[in-house]
Amino acid sequence: MGKFKDTLKNIKAFVFDVDGVWTNGFIYVDGNGLQMRTTNVKDGYAIHYASKLGYPVAIITGGKCTSIIGRFNDLGVKDVYIEASNKVVYFEQFLEKYNLKAKDVMYMGDDLPDYRVMKMCGAKVCPADAAHEIQEIADYISDKKGGQGCVRDVVEQTLRAQDKWMKKEAFVW
Repeated sequence: MGKFKDTLKNIKAFVFDVDGVWTNGFIYVDGNGLQMRTTNVKDGYAIHYASKLGYPVAIITGGKCTSIIGRFNDLGVKDVYIEASNKVVYFEQFLEKYNLKAKDVMYMGDDLPDYRVMKMCGAKVCPADAAHEIQEIADYISDKKGGQGCVRDVVEQTLRAQDKWMKKEAFVW
């Protein structure tokens, strides 16, 4: 854990999968075929705060649900990639856009499509209920499951490690 805490001091950006990380993995489909997901508001606040502090944040998901774009944009996330069949391609675009190195990025994923991107990153993290193969490569496994605060957990730990948590910007939306 000590090495992981040291790694957090150097994180400059965050990238997340959606289903199984931001959500509990359940997708609700209404009578018109519209997909709906629920997310944790504390996860949302942590991302809003990180964005406000200037951290680039990206969402890279294989999902096809366009309705998530508005939610993430409202939180300050400018880079939302949906239908990402090859997440490495979008991750590399994100790195180039912000002139980042992979070692500067924390990536949170939960299943096999996240594996290759996670292997590239400086901080590889996952929810408590991530697939076994993802847990094996993770530097940190949150004690929170997907959709139950795992995003808040890792963002808060990072900002605390960098002495940016509980600053005056935190107290206003």
